[in-house]
Amino acid sequence: MTIKQGWTGRFYEDFEVGDVYRHPLGRTVTETDNTWFSLLTMNTNQMHFNTEYAARSEFSKPLVVSTLTVAIAVGQSVTDITQNAFANLGWDEIRMTHPVFAGDTLFSESMVLEKRESASRPHAGIVTVRTRTLNQDGDEVCSFKRTFYVYRRGAEQVEDTFPTPKHPLSAEGA
Repeated sequence: MTIKQGWTGRFYEDFEVGDVYRHPLGRTVTETDNTWFSLLTMNTNQMHFNTEYAARSEFSKPLVVSTLTVAIAVGQSVTDITQNAFANLGWDEIRMTHPVFAGDTLFSESMVLEKRESASRPHAGIVTVRTRTLNQDGDEVCSFKRTFYVYRRGAEQVEDTFPTPKHPLSAEGA
């Protein structure tokens, strides 16, 4: 039996300034997502959940909560840029550049802007990226810069995180 390692994400050494990662998963935002996020975050602005109120606006319908759009963008980027990160250090230049509505499908990509070794943590480096999110029509709906600590390859904090099984895996089951 051969055990195949799954995708473990990028480490500090894997980032190169100028690289662009197109994150693989698109996400369609639903009315339910928007309503639940509004409730969860205690956002009481009716533009996000009251159809009659929103109909009076220039958009004629509810807007998706902007922090939900940012949260989806961040989530989309994890597999490519922060799977091995352990702390966000900053968020800058957050821009909401186009409205997002229920039914829009969002896609994100990130460009590496800077990287440097950590002076205080030899097991890590610091990376800064610019992430932007597009809707299904190619309109940019948001963008931001994000700086984070990411482990170096071989850091003890990320080695051997899979537990040792008490019994080997077999084709027959338990």
